Amino acid sequence: MEMVAYQPELSPALPVVVGNFDYHQYRSTLERIDELLRVTGTEKSFVQYYLAEAECLGQKNAADAGYIYRIPSAKVVARLEENAVLALRCNIIRILESNSYRKMSQRLADSPLLQWFCGINRLDVIKVPSKSTIERYDKAVPESVLRDVVNQLTSAAVDVDGQGQSVIGLETPLSLSTILLDTTCVKANIHFPVDWVLLRDAARTLLKAIILIRKQGVKNRMDSPADFIKSVNRLCIEMTHTRRRKDGSKHRKRVLRLLKKIAHRIDRHARKHRDLLEKGWEQTDLGEGEARQIIARIDSILTQLPAAIKQAHERIIGGRRVANKDKTLSLHEPDINVIVRGKSGSEVEFGNTFLLAEQHDGVIVDWSLLKGNKSDSKLLKGSLARFVQAFGRLPNAIVGDRGFDSPDNRNAGHSETYNAICPKSPAAMSERMKEQRFCELQNRRSQSEGRIGIFKNNFLGQPFRSKGFDNRERDITWSVLTHNLWVIARLAQAEENQNRHTRAA
Repeated sequence: MEMVAYQPELSPALPVVVGNFDYHQYRSTLERIDELLRVTGTEKSFVQYYLAEAECLGQKNAADAGYIYRIPSAKVVARLEENAVLALRCNIIRILESNSYRKMSQRLADSPLLQWFCGINRLDVIKVPSKSTIERYDKAVPESVLRDVVNQLTSAAVDVDGQGQSVIGLETPLSLSTILLDTTCVKANIHFPVDWVLLRDAARTLLKAIILIRKQGVKNRMDSPADFIKSVNRLCIEMTHTRRRKDGSKHRKRVLRLLKKIAHRIDRHARKHRDLLEKGWEQTDLGEGEARQIIARIDSILTQLPAAIKQAHERIIGGRRVANKDKTLSLHEPDINVIVRGKSGSEVEFGNTFLLAEQHDGVIVDWSLLKGNKSDSKLLKGSLARFVQAFGRLPNAIVGDRGFDSPDNRNAGHSETYNAICPKSPAAMSERMKEQRFCELQNRRSQSEGRIGIFKNNFLGQPFRSKGFDNRERDITWSVLTHNLWVIARLAQAEENQNRHTRAA
């Protein structure tokens, strides 16, 4: 699908605000980000990817419906381009301000500055995207597309012209000579995975689905679902109080047996209602998609419930340990792991390992969210391979903590790549501390902990609310794009570029 030039509508000037330094600082940052999106070609590339995704979706829908796909008109393409620009800028603002979809829609409605940045400030009527539309913008393109956009932005910040000046107006172009790696845990938005609480979650999910089915007149003989919920809650409260009793272990086993019994009853009722809905959903007010969603929700829990019951039995009644790889941590988030951090106040975390590699100025040049559990030493080669694919060369130096040290990694990269990874051996560490360059790079590496804190707290949010591994991976890449724009926008600009901004202000 070819891009077309569309005419932006007339928009009013931003209001003059006097006496608020923080507002002017925030406004100048947004103005610089707006310039970066245009100068680096980031916005244009995103629009092209967005159009390609829209074309693939249109061809797929046409094939499924059995008709011939027709090339959209110029008017339709122009509207898609406007949607692409709005999608890109809405996501940047939403992450920059740590807003939910609903809060983002509200902020757009009352802020002339954000309306200007997103390009919806009109002279007549301002049309603000709803929370559902902003959610669709979040899922508009896959993670691989966003990764290419981020790499293009970074490459543009590195490029220089014939006189050695930054093409985007930086006082000093970005340098990719040194990359600093570290890992952390991106916590999943789940409660602490207590075994009997998993049974409560399963019971509640199944009973709520049964209630939805019974409201449509599809019923099978059973006690009131509300009574089942009340019984499960009563047993959960009793379970929490067993720890205060003298013979608490005996009472925990008794309560768990009652929970298992009621869980099996709920399992049978859920299966019967699920089968009835599958056979007769046409007689209800539910659409086919809604019926499938309810059936899929029930199937997901019914598939995991036996394992959750067995896990609770093994740990509470049998008193036996369950290996981390065999544990069910959440019924709704299957791709999370037990990550042993060994840190004060965070001995164990539940989520996914996240690798972050930054350059000297704090711009993130590589990142990866892992489904499984891997040691840090096994992540270095993959990171270097992605770096070479994105920028066409290896860095001059790689820096990491002792978790990245291994015999293979000591020779990673190339003979010209300086390895500043901390050795695990104390003797080798003492020997390397005699190297001045090694000490300087390790001193800079200490700031990577702060970079991780900034990224997780200010851009991912606490807690990180995305559900599902694919959604978490894509939202992390959105956050990397926003973070890098924010970092580059705050770097010192060349004198000519700074004077131009001053005159414009």
